Amino acid sequence: MIVEGINCAVELLKTDYPVEKVIINKDINDKYDNIVKLAQQKGVKIEYVDKSGVERLTKSKNSQGVLCFVKPYKYCDVNDILLDAESKGQDPFIVILDGIVDPHNVGAIIRTAECVGVNGVIIGQNRACDINETVFKTSAGAVAHMKVAQVVNISQTIEKLKSKNVWVYSLEAGNTSMYDTNLTGAVALVIGSEGSGVSRLVNRTCDGTISIPLKGKVNSLNASNAGAIAMYEVLRQREICNK
Repeated sequence: MIVEGINCAVELLKTDYPVEKVIINKDINDKYDNIVKLAQQKGVKIEYVDKSGVERLTKSKNSQGVLCFVKPYKYCDVNDILLDAESKGQDPFIVILDGIVDPHNVGAIIRTAECVGVNGVIIGQNRACDINETVFKTSAGAVAHMKVAQVVNISQTIEKLKSKNVWVYSLEAGNTSMYDTNLTGAVALVIGSEGSGVSRLVNRTCDGTISIPLKGKVNSLNASNAGAIAMYEVLRQREICNK
């Protein structure tokens, strides 16, 4: 897998994520001093090529002159996410993606999740986007820091989380406002697909549904925007609770 971009390269090289080699545009290599330093510290091979050589390997043609060759993303287990929260002395904060297929949305959600301190993201194996090159790039490298579990059945996974005393809420338009819902404690947010939202079965399995108040004429938000607003509401409530 080839991951493009300066931010992605920096974040990958700051973690123990396996990077096989880094390719850098030799014509402007002075821009990449930090990447070179990190790669050398990690013992990662660096290759310098001209601009055309970089562009032949890119899909987006917007690589910023740096490419990282990495192994496919290694998913964790749901228990690893719960253990991450336990090791930090925190109540679990989890995001579940139900049928989101756009890698740009997945990447943007993971980027926000990493910023707000989410312990892990859960995605489905079917009718959903895998963690691919576009997800890496859109997340600005946040994927390298985030635990992601891929599960066969979202509803069964929600039942498992509920048995661990995690409250699970689906994010849907027109229901109880998230501002009127106690989102402190152990919580998981379910963000639905771009077209149809959270599936009926998954919605029934959740403890409840919450919505983002909308005051304009448009009756919905992009999945990643809605997810970001809801995640920051969880963070806001937690910080007030901990004061």
